[in-house]
Amino acid sequence: MWRTPAPRSVSVRRYAGISVALACSLALMAPVSALQGADPDPNQQKRKVDSQIDQLREDLSETNSSLASAFTALQATQAKLPGAQAALAQAQGAAARAQTENAMAAQELDVAQANETKAQDELATTTKQIRDSRGDVAQFAAQIYQEQGFGEFDMAMTSTSPQQFADRIALIGTVMDLQGQSMVALATAKASQTAQEDHLSALRADSEKAKRKAEAALAAASAARDKATAAKTALDALAAQQSKQAAAVKAQSIAEQARINQMQVESNRLSAVIKARAAAALRAARIAAAANAKAKAEAAARARQNADAAARARRNAESRPPSGGNTGGDSTRPPANTGGPLSAPMTVGRISSEYGMRFHPIQRVWRLHSGRDYAAPCGSPVKAAASGTVIEAGYNSSYGNRVIVDHGVINGVHLTTTYNHLERVRLSSGRVQRGAVVGYEGSTGNSTGCHLHFEVYEDGTFVDPRSYL
Repeated sequence: MWRTPAPRSVSVRRYAGISVALACSLALMAPVSALQGADPDPNQQKRKVDSQIDQLREDLSETNSSLASAFTALQATQAKLPGAQAALAQAQGAAARAQTENAMAAQELDVAQANETKAQDELATTTKQIRDSRGDVAQFAAQIYQEQGFGEFDMAMTSTSPQQFADRIALIGTVMDLQGQSMVALATAKASQTAQEDHLSALRADSEKAKRKAEAALAAASAARDKATAAKTALDALAAQQSKQAAAVKAQSIAEQARINQMQVESNRLSAVIKARAAAALRAARIAAAANAKAKAEAAARARQNADAAARARRNAESRPPSGGNTGGDSTRPPANTGGPLSAPMTVGRISSEYGMRFHPIQRVWRLHSGRDYAAPCGSPVKAAASGTVIEAGYNSSYGNRVIVDHGVINGVHLTTTYNHLERVRLSSGRVQRGAVVGYEGSTGNSTGCHLHFEVYEDGTFVDPRSYL
């Protein structure tokens, strides 16, 4: 149970575990996200977060379950935030890269399509040239066919003068040259057409490849944008969840502080009751010790008187055999202490939390964890640590079902034990023997899970149970 330390001076052993608790608490105070971000392995990150959450649950074992659940949920959400932020940054980076690749692919497609269009235009021009050249050649062929190959010669032979004949022969040469050039141009154009068609086919293949690449880049960019949008949505949802959980923790924390105040009042009341019983028991023990000492002194005096009388009798009657005198005194000794005066209240489960100062991760203050916690399944038997008298038993809002046993004065100190958060109380009054079942482990009151919170009072003040076990 979390408590404000009592004002009475506390023995050194009470603070023996403070340095260890401080180290553990400082580790808890560090943001979970800082540890998570140090390791890129998601599985290791999850194991670290789960371990820290488990540690939180143990530290909050004596806290109201609603507050503990809200705080644990908040810590879990905060632990997810760095991963969500990293996922968003990664998705946004991938989206930016995909968008750049998409733009480059679109540019390559434009260039490929422009080259293809240019090649198509050049091929169309060449095709027209071939068509025109073929018309000229066809006209030449038709003329030759019609004139049976003698048209130009007849024209030359019908000349009326040598000059006219020479002119007509020159004209015929020019026409023949033009016809030859047309034939050469036709052959060249056809060869160019073949090359251009091959080039166009290659450019079309490039265009198709660029088109597929652009489509893939566009799809990748779209998918990356969708992923970035989803990551942003997830991060926003976590942020909203964190805000809501933080508000819940704040509200529950206020209520928890009120419960802590009530618990402190109850602790002070019980401490006063136990201190009064301890004072009475110690007075009775002192009176009994004084009476015992007086009885021993009287017995010793009587023994001395008897010894003196015996000596006188020996002197008066030397012939009588000496009589043995009672030397008096207490010859009994306390049995060897083979163990502590208290037995462990549980024989199953494990020790989930020791006695000592703890840093409360929600209230952000140091408090005394005033007992030892035993974690076992609910319903496990809880036994009296020593013989004694049940002085209180019942339900308390903070401690749940509990039993308080007064063991009287043992080894010069008054010992009282408490058994808290019980599922059910078995013994509610009267004498109880060491090892008798006083109740059954549970999770009532301020508790987040099945456990026994076992406390030991020494003269009305909390002490580490291990000192007496």
